[in-house]
Amino acid sequence: MESGPAATAVTSRPLVLVCDDIVSIRDIIRINLELEGFDVLEAADGHEAMSHLIDPSARVPDVILLDAQTPRRDGWWAIAAIRSHPRLADVPTVLVTASTTAHDRSEAALAGFDAFVAKPFDPADLVDVVSRLAADGRPQVPGQ
Repeated sequence: MESGPAATAVTSRPLVLVCDDIVSIRDIIRINLELEGFDVLEAADGHEAMSHLIDPSARVPDVILLDAQTPRRDGWWAIAAIRSHPRLADVPTVLVTASTTAHDRSEAALAGFDAFVAKPFDPADLVDVVSRLAADGRPQVPGQ
């Protein structure tokens, strides 16, 4: 039997923060991610999400999903706060939204989102996006 640090190291499941004001959407996302081996933290809006994220004792998520339109503070507000926070700036972030125009997609990229998922979404496709980002991290953009 192996001993030492490698034997006692605990491998944690990847953590995803899901921010959406609709409970049923959070439930669908959470259930599908948990079935694929993720731990999930939930928030109803950007303000609640940032409260979790800036807690220095809290684990930084491997991926953050933000709804574009939530009460109090929305995903657009939250992405600006995330990208300007030193501890969070490199966390891959996905915009999940019903607004699916080409303009929305380009604005999401400019704001710092790493992926865009349109509602309604196929849960398997969403899990694929999250899995890829959790494994690979933020895509590197030339000049960054």
